[in-house]
Amino acid sequence: MSVSNGAFIHDISGCMAAHVGYAGLSDEDLALYIERAGEARARLCAMHKQHSLPLFRLPQKIDDLASCKMAAMFLRDGATDIVFLGTGGSSLGAQAIVQLAGYRVPGCEANIGARLHFFDNLDASTLTEAFASLPLVTTRGLVTSKSGGTPETMVQTLCLLGALEHAGLAPANHLVVLSEPGDPHRNPLIRLARIHRLMLLDHDPHIGGRYSALSNVGLLPALVAGLDGLAIRKGAGDIMQAVLAGDNASPVIGAAVCVALQETRGMNVSVMMPYADRLRLFSNWYVQLWAESLGKNGLGSQPVAAAGPVDQHSQMQLFIDGSEGRLVNLIFPATKGQGPRLPDNLAADPMLGYLAGRTVGDVTACQQSAAVEVLIRNGRPVRVFAVDRVDERTLGALMMHFMLETILAGFMMNIDPFDQPAVEQGKVLTRDYLAAMKS
Repeated sequence: MSVSNGAFIHDISGCMAAHVGYAGLSDEDLALYIERAGEARARLCAMHKQHSLPLFRLPQKIDDLASCKMAAMFLRDGATDIVFLGTGGSSLGAQAIVQLAGYRVPGCEANIGARLHFFDNLDASTLTEAFASLPLVTTRGLVTSKSGGTPETMVQTLCLLGALEHAGLAPANHLVVLSEPGDPHRNPLIRLARIHRLMLLDHDPHIGGRYSALSNVGLLPALVAGLDGLAIRKGAGDIMQAVLAGDNASPVIGAAVCVALQETRGMNVSVMMPYADRLRLFSNWYVQLWAESLGKNGLGSQPVAAAGPVDQHSQMQLFIDGSEGRLVNLIFPATKGQGPRLPDNLAADPMLGYLAGRTVGDVTACQQSAAVEVLIRNGRPVRVFAVDRVDERTLGALMMHFMLETILAGFMMNIDPFDQPAVEQGKVLTRDYLAAMKS
């Protein structure tokens, strides 16, 4: 069974018992869970109609474009280096998006112009070396924190502010802040922004960090990297409209398959494995989305980030021949005939003849086919997302698919997919430990 929506084809046939045996779903199982997913879709549609979740309206949003363009111009103007301070959902979606432009793609970063640096983890040695080596005069920065009080981001921001002032530079000429509007006495990031007269953009208070990639949290970095932010939203809109139109939309089918495999076949691991360098960070974004949204009340499945074809030489051994209990999600760009062509005169070579006249894309296409077949042969559930191209519209569609699939799965499991109570416990304890620490 496959569902096409323009941006990609979602094929779940490798999740069915007819293909993978006892680990797969029967037609009856799938029908039952599609009915449950349909009930979840009705709830989602009601929320859309009531305007109760801004995420669903982001694809049509245009009133934030002017401020995003202004901030992007400010960040790019004369910059050799642009730093992005934030963690979790304030960073992962943006990283996944700007990778389309070449960020962390070998040999392609120069195409972006300025060097981009995402500080999404707190490491003392990293910050020490980075702020000592960055050319601060030509460095610009974007600080993103929805609450304005995330400890990691506040530490990073204070360090950068200190480095700029120590160098005799006015922070207002270097930094932009993105945070939800509110009382500066309750939001320390807003307070810092006002003290230093920094450019300040509003983060929608009703869009959680891991669902914010389609908002200005992702759109502003996209514009900084020279990408088409509207195309990202158009791709997302295609998926949103398909879900509003009926139960056969790809996120509905996907949620049904994921929950059915977990509840009836014990599939407690979900592997995300795109076959494109420009989608490798998409896997990291997916891991947070799936884990933080659904890992509650003793439920949820473990997301795993992988990349093809490189992980056919490492993790795939486990996926195929190790313990059971995994759903493998493969994203396959169309690569046949693409890339450098290998010499025809290899045909007579007894060891390399099979490569004669083939393109690099031909090799990858065959590796994709081999990955699906070997998983199915070994009874391991697998689904495929086949995309024509890796571009802004496709990425927007994939992001919206997995956000909606996650929300629908949460509704089906009677889980709130929007909160993160266990994470908040850790934040409270961190503050308590710091308050009690002796100098």
